[in-house]
Amino acid sequence: MFTGIVEELGEVVAVEPHGDSALLTVRGPLVTEDAVHGASIAVNGVCLTVVETADGAFTADVMKETLDRSSLGVLVPGSRVNLERPVRLADRLGGHLVQGHVDGVGQIVSRRPGERWEVVTVSVPAALSRYVVEKGSITIDGVSLTVVEAGAEHLTVSLIPTTLELTTLGHKGPGDPVNLEVDVVAKYVERLLGPRPEAAR
Repeated sequence: MFTGIVEELGEVVAVEPHGDSALLTVRGPLVTEDAVHGASIAVNGVCLTVVETADGAFTADVMKETLDRSSLGVLVPGSRVNLERPVRLADRLGGHLVQGHVDGVGQIVSRRPGERWEVVTVSVPAALSRYVVEKGSITIDGVSLTVVEAGAEHLTVSLIPTTLELTTLGHKGPGDPVNLEVDVVAKYVERLLGPRPEAAR
């Protein structure tokens, strides 16, 4: 479990294809300082399992399901990525509850600069738009954000200077893909309020 508060802007060192999967190596001295084999690290909002660490970098396997449902498949050496370690039970919950399970991929549609901030419009797959509400939470490339406007096929968020400086969202432009994870509470509520299966006879 994560909170969507990015700890470090890392860099992809290598991408090694293996058929329908890939081996991803990312440099991130901060997030690897206490990482061990089997630990979890979120990369652009995708929870990955550490295979090994060396010299401030870590390697993780990326399976077909992850490549199909996220933007990790377009990463190349030199790509910047948002990194976060899992939250500990004693930590403050600075963002919102983030699973690291990407629900879909959107695209940056436009950016409107303010004096010290920017309003960014992001496309949202139709199947996910019902989970996005004004002033609700959304995770974009692993960053916990508050929705300003929720449309049928888009949403807008306001990015403060810290987010612009310390995450990939400060550098992405129109057409660039972003990973989206909706608030998990909304999905559970929908399931609970849906048709109840008949009891087995």
